[in-house]
Amino acid sequence: MDEKPSFGEVAAEDLKVGDIVEWSKWNNDDNDWEAHYGVIMEVKNEIKGNRLVSVSIVVPLAGPAVEMEFFTPSLRLVSKAKTVGE
Repeated sequence: MDEKPSFGEVAAEDLKVGDIVEWSKWNNDDNDWEAHYGVIMEVKNEIKGNRLVSVSIVVPLAGPAVEMEFFTPSLRLVSKAKTVGE
């Protein structure tokens, strides 16, 4: 039997630890989407609802440095992490 990639794994291929990403959150006061930014600390596959899905751990750039968990395809790449020598 062929193994299928986890749900969201294809989108996760473009994201690596250290990348800066963006996600949106609804702001009821302004009735508009509010952009938030953070750094990816980990990308992993977890079982959620009996399905293997891609999950990313992100630390926000603003506010408390508390790790947050996101469904990886919900994140948008802002800036790639540079490796030594680039």
